[in-house]
Amino acid sequence: MIWRMMARHSIGITSYGMGEFLRAREHSEMAISLYDAERPLAFGAGNAGVASLSVVAWTLWQLGYPDQALKRSHEALVLAQGLPNPYNLAFAKLFVGILRQYRREARVPQENAESVIALSAEHGYSEFLAYATALRGWAMAKRGRSEEGIAQIQKGLAASRATGAELWRPYFLCLLAESYVGTGRLDDGLGALTEARAAVDEHENRSYKAETHRLKGELVLRQDDSNTAEAQSCFERAIAIARTQRGKSLELRATVSLARLLAKQGDRDEARKMLADIYNPDFHFLSDYQFGKMRRKLWGTWVWT
Repeated sequence: MIWRMMARHSIGITSYGMGEFLRAREHSEMAISLYDAERPLAFGAGNAGVASLSVVAWTLWQLGYPDQALKRSHEALVLAQGLPNPYNLAFAKLFVGILRQYRREARVPQENAESVIALSAEHGYSEFLAYATALRGWAMAKRGRSEEGIAQIQKGLAASRATGAELWRPYFLCLLAESYVGTGRLDDGLGALTEARAAVDEHENRSYKAETHRLKGELVLRQDDSNTAEAQSCFERAIAIARTQRGKSLELRATVSLARLLAKQGDRDEARKMLADIYNPDFHFLSDYQFGKMRRKLWGTWVWT
């Protein structure tokens, strides 16, 4: 049973990285079902139960189940808190912090990142230290300290590269690109996204591929609001990738970006229908009031808050 769990977990986390979210959920949930608290299995330096619960949480968010994702991440954290090896706590807190960043929160990711940084500095977890530094940087930028935040993200990216850890580089480069917006350094942001897409292709880490295209669309629009054709192409590409991956959350982000662009161009009916379809496939009509309410809720949550 132990080896079966290890195999399921390995397939789950590999599938997640490749953007195969349904497969990732299936195998990670199977790994959790095989976990025996009386005979906890170490996976590398950590606990396989903590690792599988954390991967399931990320996967559930990608699939469009944010509340279930939070529940699973809490289970991972509780399990880690009951284990003697502090590696598990650092692991769980980092994964919870990134999940909260997925949700566009800032306070919890920063708090978790700082906790992981302290644990990592004390116990020598260099990879966690690098990732947590970058995550803290995004949260700082999100909370108005853009230049300090950018420097922290760059420091984290450099440190992760020094450890040889490249798996989540596209994700953190997206955080860097987004943080550049607060300083108006749009060319630098586009450069970070170019690097992110190259890393996606090199390492086949496609979990955040859709977001690299959506963010490019947002940045080219901010460069010049006449770049509508290029931006629309980016948003449509992001939607297509997310749909292929069954990544409902990133599909929603890209759809909101495209709907906003269409609405600004005067095509409110198409924007309204697009949002209605993605928000509730069984509801095909929105009043102007409902459309405005949804737009404020979703655009505020998913774009540049």
